[in-house]
Amino acid sequence: METFLNDLRFSIICMDKLELKEIVLDQNLRLNEEEIVEREVLSKLVELTKNPFVIILSGIRRCGKSTLLNQLKKDNAGYYLNFDDDRLVNFHLNDFQKLYELFSELYGEKSIFYFDEIQNIKGWELFVRRLRDENKKVFITGSNASMLSKELGTHLTGRYVQLTLYPFSFREFLLLEKFDFLEKDLFTAKGKGRIKKLFNDYLVKGGIPEYLKTGSKEYLKTLYENILYKDVLVRYKLTNEKSLKELVYFISSNISKEISFNSLKNILGLGSSTTVKEYFDYLENSFLVFLVPKYSNSVKKQIYANKKVYLIDNGIALNTGYRLSKDSGRILENLVFLELKRKGFEVYYYRDKNECDFIIKDKKFKAIQVCFDLNKENKKREFAGLIEAMKKLKLSNGIILTYDQEDNFKLEGKKISVIPVWKWLLK
Repeated sequence: METFLNDLRFSIICMDKLELKEIVLDQNLRLNEEEIVEREVLSKLVELTKNPFVIILSGIRRCGKSTLLNQLKKDNAGYYLNFDDDRLVNFHLNDFQKLYELFSELYGEKSIFYFDEIQNIKGWELFVRRLRDENKKVFITGSNASMLSKELGTHLTGRYVQLTLYPFSFREFLLLEKFDFLEKDLFTAKGKGRIKKLFNDYLVKGGIPEYLKTGSKEYLKTLYENILYKDVLVRYKLTNEKSLKELVYFISSNISKEISFNSLKNILGLGSSTTVKEYFDYLENSFLVFLVPKYSNSVKKQIYANKKVYLIDNGIALNTGYRLSKDSGRILENLVFLELKRKGFEVYYYRDKNECDFIIKDKKFKAIQVCFDLNKENKKREFAGLIEAMKKLKLSNGIILTYDQEDNFKLEGKKISVIPVWKWLLK
């Protein structure tokens, strides 16, 4: 009797092999039918196929992680499964062996595994560790940064590499629009006219692939709600739905602005600023929101100073927030921030007597100011903030990014280049 109950219990928590087979075949068929825009990060992934580490590709939901795996899979054949599928709700840790056997039956013996959103399966890291120990190559995608690194950090310390995928860059957007950009297009009237027209679209539409293909605002709304509910409320077992939604609405309406946890605590009617910070942690882990610290030589001052807030995509921001005006300068600044993150820079903002939008750090520091339109009213302020930051960091060159102005200045011994954002994005 006891054996019968154990067998019954096992059958309840395990997936039926035929059902699993149908899902595997269906997903792989649909994946091969996708229209593909080659992503800029693909070359990095190709290089990483040569090393023995587990590769984690993280990023916001629906930014193209599955499609990117498909690009990689075309020249590096392997097994694929996306766990963000309601038909896999009963998939558990003990089903991985069954999946492995099924892969072999369907596609023959392969040494590369591609898994989408595998963090949905409790204990997944144990199976990945086994594959790694068997010298298999494993690529994983996920939409929660801390969960992936925490679980792999426990079982695969020092044996994984993590990359972040963002929504389409402007270059990728041009590929989607079938515009074959050439360097000479920056210097011809026809080329510049076409680029600027497409840039106007990109500035307000953002880079979420499916939204760019369909133009469906309902799709963006559904994506936004899925992130809010699945990746934050459900994953972290939050009960105060109202305050979280109000916080994200506030962020969408105030991108590129300084925020204070303490003032937000009062606005949202929460008991402590620690709760606000925790909400931001959850939103950052889901890649929806980014907080940028104030530049300081003191780590303690960085921690306690106000932060600037940015959103993962202009299309999401413009369709979920509230604006009395076009807010063009803030939208342009958000776009610049995302490109800096895409390039892998450490990003800070500078504020003392004046303000500079971005201090970035790669091998050395750079100072960047963003201004939609450099004019008589704001010119003095924009230059003052940039030059103050340059003096602080002992820099001889600085950049002001604008919507469509181009010039060069020399002030107080400093060289300042004024560059249109659309041109900066393409260099």
